[in-house]
Amino acid sequence: MPTFPATVRSRLPSVGTTIFTVMSQMAEASGAINLSQGFPDFQADDALFERVSHWMRAGANQYAPMAGVPSLREAIVAKVEALYGARYDPQHEVTVVAGATQGLFTAIAAMISPGDEVIVFEPVYDSYAPSIELQGGVVVRVALRAPDYRPDWSQVASLINPRTRMIMINSPHNPTATVWQADDLRALERLLRGTDIVVVSDEVYEHIVFDGRRHESVARYPGLAERSFVVSSFGKTYHVTGWKVGHVLAPAALMAEFRKVHQFNVFTVATPLQLALADYMSDPSRYLQLPDFYQSKRDQFVSLMQASRFELLPSAGTYFQLASYRRISDSPDTEFVRYLTQEAGVAAIPVSAFFADGRDDRVIRFCFAKNAETLATAAGRLAVL
Repeated sequence: MPTFPATVRSRLPSVGTTIFTVMSQMAEASGAINLSQGFPDFQADDALFERVSHWMRAGANQYAPMAGVPSLREAIVAKVEALYGARYDPQHEVTVVAGATQGLFTAIAAMISPGDEVIVFEPVYDSYAPSIELQGGVVVRVALRAPDYRPDWSQVASLINPRTRMIMINSPHNPTATVWQADDLRALERLLRGTDIVVVSDEVYEHIVFDGRRHESVARYPGLAERSFVVSSFGKTYHVTGWKVGHVLAPAALMAEFRKVHQFNVFTVATPLQLALADYMSDPSRYLQLPDFYQSKRDQFVSLMQASRFELLPSAGTYFQLASYRRISDSPDTEFVRYLTQEAGVAAIPVSAFFADGRDDRVIRFCFAKNAETLATAAGRLAVL
């Protein structure tokens, strides 16, 4: 008897399992320390767990409003106004989402039609291009060059044409750990003046910036805020990546289109988690202390790695550290991370995975969102290479 289907018409024929999943599975199989996928190996605050338990026991276990519980949306608005000076309407301009990736996908699905062009900056987070292609959009890539990975605004200007519908930006930037400056946002604001181009700003690491830098949210810049979806993540901020809860800000007209898609691809997010996060946000120190918290981890990892032959690139934000391994090996980065995982016992991510053409600068990415003991053990293994 024939089996069905004989063939499958894939809408993403060039997409396989993400590099993050591949490397985490390899780390688990090898018993390696996992510095590849970006998640902490430590717990969040017990006070946050207590609030989840409270709301579960209080009966808040049914559907939340589609846009998110009002108390959480109001807490988000208060935070954004305090930090960035922008006032969003909690009823019409804030939506709670099932993680930042869903927020990014939904913004793209709401805005992009077949043939529309979307400018992205490479190395680029792996969900952007597939989300664009699923809508029939065309991905237009701008390369951020090692070692500083700064945007070239003249190149961006040269790529804008009547088909350009969206520009996607990400700061603090994954995987390069660079942080865009005020001049970058002003340049983008000038570039888009008088156009109908939409911006999607991926700001999931907004609270993880180092050395006294300021996070330059697009919300600070009226000419960008009026055309932007701003995407952020509670998982990154409060060490609960597995909860998959984030939020999106946008002007009412854009948010209305966003919610048309959101109501059908997710509809709503776990009610007790939302209520717990609203309570937890009442103490701003819980996110304001993150720069110092993660900078200390970065500094510990950098200090430990001085004993190795890796060349560390600057890390201005996120919880990632790029490292060149040219003094150790001339193998392609995909081969080198396999060797690191299986032979040295430390898993990392090859930065070539963030380039469509596999551009390989012999640079890999480590995650330092780990306990001090984990970082010390990993660095010890890397130092002998």
